[in-house]
Amino acid sequence: MRYLEHITTEGERWDNLAWRYYGDALAYERLIAANPHVAITAVLPSGVRLIIPVVRATQATTELAPWLR
Repeated sequence: MRYLEHITTEGERWDNLAWRYYGDALAYERLIAANPHVAITAVLPSGVRLIIPVVRATQATTELAPWLR
């Protein structure tokens, strides 16, 4: 699987990162699963290295609720 690396800055949140990388704030669970070394907090500390899994457009589309497709 391909992935990107992201270093957090002050004030970043899981949902903001999901929106930035996937265009879907609710896709944050994918980020949390890929980063078990990071505590699940409302706001991430700065300077944390995160792994961002790269997904194909078809993978992202199939995970949407039927009314959002």
